[in-house]
Amino acid sequence: MDFSLSDEHADLKAAVASIVKPYGGAYYAEHSKNREPCDEVWQALGEAGLIGVNIPEAFGGGGAGMLELALVAEESAAQGVPLLLILVSAAISAEVITEFGTDDQRQAWLPGLADGTSKMAFAITEPDAGSNTHLISTTARRDGDDWVLSGSKYYISGVDESDAVLVVARTGRKDDGKPLMSLFIVPVGTPGLDKTRIEMDVMLPEKQYTLFFDDVRVGADALVGEEGKGFEQVFHGLNPERITGAALCIGIARFALTQASKYASEREVWGAPLGTHQGLAHPLAKASMETELAALMMRKAAWLHDQGLPAGEASNTAKYAAAEAALAAIDAAIQTMGGNGLAQEYGLLPYWGLARLLRIAPVSREMILNYIAQHSLGLPKSY
Repeated sequence: MDFSLSDEHADLKAAVASIVKPYGGAYYAEHSKNREPCDEVWQALGEAGLIGVNIPEAFGGGGAGMLELALVAEESAAQGVPLLLILVSAAISAEVITEFGTDDQRQAWLPGLADGTSKMAFAITEPDAGSNTHLISTTARRDGDDWVLSGSKYYISGVDESDAVLVVARTGRKDDGKPLMSLFIVPVGTPGLDKTRIEMDVMLPEKQYTLFFDDVRVGADALVGEEGKGFEQVFHGLNPERITGAALCIGIARFALTQASKYASEREVWGAPLGTHQGLAHPLAKASMETELAALMMRKAAWLHDQGLPAGEASNTAKYAAAEAALAAIDAAIQTMGGNGLAQEYGLLPYWGLARLLRIAPVSREMILNYIAQHSLGLPKSY
């Protein structure tokens, strides 16, 4: 086992840092406050070939793997600009299309996803289904050579920034009554596809939407992979989503700890820097250790995925640990900085909002605990 950072990975992180650092926390805080996408950072990373680092070279990508994409997500967040759509566009959508898409679909979508000129949202969650994907009611039915989609999706990130949505829809049922799911690429702007923004109190650059599919007609070429195999196919993308979600949280934790450590070293009270007081230093140290532990599990999960090995347990564990670490780091940073931790000048609250969201999504901590109890410990299924 080699835990050292390879020269290639060090160069990758340095490249990301050199692009993102000039924007930094003030840029992210302003865009979060105004609910404006961080387009400049996304485009700069895309032009440098970093957004599509996991996409095959034949389609304009970097030809690397999930570990490299996770390092891009982590380092961008560590420099103050976490990019939520890396989870759904670069991780889920690109991975699924690369693995299961037709040659035409790969040629049509992967080059834009690779260079950052295109984004793709992902729609699986529904108002009446939540974590229970077996209750998905959005349907896709054949009509001649076309497919017609009907239903709704809930809390879909970044639709306003995306050119298309990768949609999970029910296309039939098995003999036991369980649903058969399929995946479809639906361009934004297709007649019958409408979106309604969900107003959020949390400050995020990315917006959330409810999508309505009112007999949305797409061609046969919209189907990704094999009809009825959507569940199996989408899980090839859900592990990358958890891995990159963990990477974002790890980066957020690193950013918060860096800001708090700097503040605690420079700010003096009672004649000594804040950092000399163990009541403040120990929570920061604890959060730092928890962040490093989460980072190890994230890298293991990414490695397993890249090797084609089962990565579900590691991916869920990494996502759980990283979200907890990020929230602990931000809370310790705010406590260290006192009132300034809540001041706009220091801009920590937007990171708390994203970390808190990532404790819930893309899979809640409770569902992760259910997964580990059942699959790792062999306990009876509880739901």
